[in-house]
Amino acid sequence: MMAAGRGEFFRNLLDGMERQLAQPAPGRGQPVRGRGKPRADPDGGPEAGRRTKRWAKTAAPSPLSGSARSCPGPRTETQKTDFHQIKTPQLKENLVERLPSEILIKILSYLDVSSLFCISHVSKLFHQLANDDVMWHKIYMSEFGSQTWKPKSGDDAAMKETPVEVEDWSVGHWKRMYFRTVAGKEMDKWRRELKDISPYTGLPRQTEWVLRNLNVSWELTVCDCSGQESTLEQSRTYFFESSVVVRWSGGNFANYNQISSILLHGVRKETLNSPSVRKPEWRSLILKLDVKAQPARFIGRDTLIKLMLLSPGVIIGVWRGHSSVAFIMLSLHFHKLVEKSLLGSPVCPFSEPVDRPPAYDLDPEFGLHGYTLHFVLHNTGTEIMSGHFRQLSCRTVQIQRGLVELKVIDRTNLSQHRTLSGNVKLPWKSEGLEGSVENCCIMTMTLLDEFQKPFWCVSSPICITMSKTLLSYDYSGEHFLMNYQSPDGQVKMKLVWLKEQRQFFLISLTVYVSVFKVNEHFSRDY
Repeated sequence: MMAAGRGEFFRNLLDGMERQLAQPAPGRGQPVRGRGKPRADPDGGPEAGRRTKRWAKTAAPSPLSGSARSCPGPRTETQKTDFHQIKTPQLKENLVERLPSEILIKILSYLDVSSLFCISHVSKLFHQLANDDVMWHKIYMSEFGSQTWKPKSGDDAAMKETPVEVEDWSVGHWKRMYFRTVAGKEMDKWRRELKDISPYTGLPRQTEWVLRNLNVSWELTVCDCSGQESTLEQSRTYFFESSVVVRWSGGNFANYNQISSILLHGVRKETLNSPSVRKPEWRSLILKLDVKAQPARFIGRDTLIKLMLLSPGVIIGVWRGHSSVAFIMLSLHFHKLVEKSLLGSPVCPFSEPVDRPPAYDLDPEFGLHGYTLHFVLHNTGTEIMSGHFRQLSCRTVQIQRGLVELKVIDRTNLSQHRTLSGNVKLPWKSEGLEGSVENCCIMTMTLLDEFQKPFWCVSSPICITMSKTLLSYDYSGEHFLMNYQSPDGQVKMKLVWLKEQRQFFLISLTVYVSVFKVNEHFSRDY
């Protein structure tokens, strides 16, 4: 009997839902109850209305049955409509936002830092709650409260002098302190690795290791005259003792004549466990070149390409007979390369702090002696020549045309002359094709001052040109020149081609430093 009663109840409920769905849409005339045509039979017969009435009468429970007392009678149409409305309520406000702020802050306190930062962008309410100073103070103290390391800032100094309550700080103080401390600890970790300085080069020994460990790469953005940009990831890197050569090839380069500017960014990519998850990458601007303002200079060619040089040190390989770009290469000196690749912004390069030596007025030629030079000629694969030269100096009377002359290899001193190992050539590769341009290579130079600090650092392509005059009577071969020039100074080399040995012989190397650079560094007035 109870089963029969439940069956009757559900049949009545189904009938009410069918009537609710059969009602016309709002705004149209409602049929008057008891009038109009009877409801159509699902099977096509006109007796549906009568059958419904007869079924309702037979479905009524008998007053003598025991189940009639426990089972409700058939619902009316109004009751059925109310039941349908209760089943699907329409919420007009967010129930979470109705909770008190104390409860919401307690819930948010269980999130980690990354989730807390993300939820602060959901709404204005969550932005306000997720920046609660009390909560960020607890996060900061739980991670860094027991450690002695603290970033150097004005806020920390003030905290030591006049300790105050958490509520007295400016809004967002502990959140800023947390992220500053995290960034500072990570920066301090790789800076400790860079404190080991090589006495041979004057540069940190672990520069390559730090760059690889931090997963640093370099991206090139090429802009054409129409304003379109194409960003290319590096194709290959070639590390050396004091520099790295980066090559980009196989991309959709703009035509060489249409290139307007070139931007170089250092990019640090986070190592993730899941390759499908991507995090935003930090981009640090290193170099921005206006190609139209400083035209490129031709430095060499082979049967397939010609090389165009953009100062400072950008090589553009252009297919011969076409204006399309085959590849772009750039040589980067290791001096402050980690800082340049990480600490700049996407639109502003890293500003190197000035580290001038103390002024010394007792020495009239202070800043003109005690120089050390580490000099390397190389290409993308091998070193052609490497040398370390100490105690380079210049007298005051030798300063001419605003340049300080430092003689590294004297032409008249035959014992100082050096042989270049191998051929002077620059290999290249692009889209399955490869070759090499003769009489071109890369010069990497590190000039250290009297205190063994980097004073002038250069890494740039350089080419060999034939000399029109005889350079030395000690050699009977053909004479050549290799010159480099920039606002900071010049580098001049003289070479002789030894036909029997089929190699070059370096007979002269002179470095010229701008007097303005010397005066600015040593606080002098030469």
